[in-house]
Amino acid sequence: MNLLLLLGAVVMVACIAGNKLSGRLGIPTLFFFIALGMLFGSDGLLRIHFEDYAFSEKVCSAALIIIMFYGGFGTKWKTARPVAVQSVLLSTLGVLITAGLTGLFCHLVLKTSLLEGLLIGSVLGSTDAASVFSILRSRKLNLKYGTAPMLEIESGSNDPCAYMMTVTVLSAMSGAVSAGSILWSVLAQLAFGIAGGILVALGAGWILRRVDLGSDGFESIFLVAAALASYALPSLAGGNGYLSAYIAGILLGNQEIPGKKSLVNFFDAFNGMMQMLIFFLLGLLVFPSRLPQVFLPSVLIALFLTLVARPAAVALLLTPFRAPARQQLLVAWAGLRGAASIVFSIVAVVSPGYGRESIFQIVFCVVLLSLLFQGTLLPLASRVLNMIDDRENVMKTFNDYSEETNVRFLRLEIGEHHPWSGRLIRDITSIPGTLIAAVIRNGVPVIPRGDTLIQAGDSVIIGGEEYQDQDGIELSEIHVEEESRLVGKPLKAAGLRRDCLVVLIRRDGADIIPDGETVLQKDDLLVIFTHR
Repeated sequence: MNLLLLLGAVVMVACIAGNKLSGRLGIPTLFFFIALGMLFGSDGLLRIHFEDYAFSEKVCSAALIIIMFYGGFGTKWKTARPVAVQSVLLSTLGVLITAGLTGLFCHLVLKTSLLEGLLIGSVLGSTDAASVFSILRSRKLNLKYGTAPMLEIESGSNDPCAYMMTVTVLSAMSGAVSAGSILWSVLAQLAFGIAGGILVALGAGWILRRVDLGSDGFESIFLVAAALASYALPSLAGGNGYLSAYIAGILLGNQEIPGKKSLVNFFDAFNGMMQMLIFFLLGLLVFPSRLPQVFLPSVLIALFLTLVARPAAVALLLTPFRAPARQQLLVAWAGLRGAASIVFSIVAVVSPGYGRESIFQIVFCVVLLSLLFQGTLLPLASRVLNMIDDRENVMKTFNDYSEETNVRFLRLEIGEHHPWSGRLIRDITSIPGTLIAAVIRNGVPVIPRGDTLIQAGDSVIIGGEEYQDQDGIELSEIHVEEESRLVGKPLKAAGLRRDCLVVLIRRDGADIIPDGETVLQKDDLLVIFTHR
């Protein structure tokens, strides 16, 4: 047991290290997760033998629920709405066209049966939201013509269609169904899936707004329960659980619920864990020694999918909207395959109607090629096609960046000897980019005007833009002990490092904004601003 816990810790730390390394090399993070699983697997260094497709299908399907829910919950609908029609067409008809063309290619060129070719096409029909999100955010690809939200909606919502096609083809391969039963299955998946997502979102949103769930963090636990329920309830009635989870996510993510930003941040981390779990498990499941047997057909399928099937679907669906050719080319290139495709291939492996492991090996190879080449070259393709727009901000398409304003307020206490005391606001020279938003006088807010007189005892509220890119910023604390050399010294003589700045002194329960003349005292707590 202890060895398993240690192994889990090592894997998670290695995934985090791979995430940092991928940012520097420009390779999608998920590729490192897969490679790590292969390194630990049967043909890797640790030779952990794992070949349980049924167990993998259950674990990965459960993790995919969270990924699908988060794909909707983190999407800013206000930003995505202008391109919602194009996105929905790509996530439905686009999947059908891509899967159909790929299926015909497998049948005519690779000599599979028609149904087996359509199964491969269906499994590979969707694009991967986690891969697309990761690259858009980590590389900060600010794209023209609303392309980023279009890709976000499409990649987040096309897995249900691919799953529905996969299940339909597997049903046809079993030979025990009729055209009428297949039609009913498709209609039931759509109807119950949509209805389930709407009902769960409305119910969960009502509870979050009106019910105090107790301790901090329980809202996050409740939302996980809502995500699981959004999949399970419609599935019991024959509905598409993945479609329901995505709809519930996007409806909940765009409701006014308390602490939404913290909930999105929680799901961002939780979603990252699910991605680690899925891709590591899939890497562990694969046998690299078996991949050469399917490498050539996998390369041919990947090339056809990337250069013919996906571009054809994009052109057919976006040309009527007069989308520029360069946008169509970039959308076509951004059709990365990922976790959902591999999970759906495992569904095919464990299905009584099919049951061949070769489809898992083929799809695994195609996904690796897609992540390695398409994902790595996506930033370059964006620049070559002149699709980068520095006036846009891709982060605005995500709820955790755009839902809350980035304006923050500071409180400035005015004493008798303060330089602002007794002056009109219009005579005060403030820092450019800041604004006096309010004056608190005797506990009553005063709307500031140019002729408002600042008086001793006032509290002046100053608004300014929050600094959000904090990757290189660190705050630390120093407690001034009685025997410290700092006691009795003015701050300018304290001898602190030049890359440090004391931004606040906490003394006897009060907060002091210091200057160079501030004399340090015993038991002061210094808050230090440092650039790492």
